Amino acid sequence: MLDGGPCAIGIESTVVDLSGRTPLLLRPGGIAVEELEPLLGPLASPATGEAPRSPGMLASHYAPSLPLRLNATTVAPSEALLAFGPEAPAGAAETMWLSSVGDVAEAAAHLFAMLRALDRPNFTAIAVMPIPERGLGRAINDRLRRAATR
Repeated sequence: MLDGGPCAIGIESTVVDLSGRTPLLLRPGGIAVEELEPLLGPLASPATGEAPRSPGMLASHYAPSLPLRLNATTVAPSEALLAFGPEAPAGAAETMWLSSVGDVAEAAAHLFAMLRALDRPNFTAIAVMPIPERGLGRAINDRLRRAATR
């Protein structure tokens, strides 16, 4: 195993199925949908309940041992907080900033390292502030939703 250091983007690749008439977004990733659609046209999503056709498509994936609470606007004193943007709710046992300036590229680069760093038994859960559902934010939210599924 080689350690090449931190990944510049931080999340896995975008996976698009081009084998049919309509391109299917199998997994959002480092290349945002907004960058692909001008080239490929509108991207469809696989049918609900369809068998995974790409790595990273399982309902539960990348899950830490602690529960994740998504779109948190408040935090309990026993929770760790993954903060996003210039302001965060007070009171967390520990806070780590995905991006203090609200940059989704910076947040994507920090996501997995910070999830691992906060996945400790001295917290009851990891609260994650809302991430915009655009650009790399779509991929971040995809990974967070999968990590929150138990």
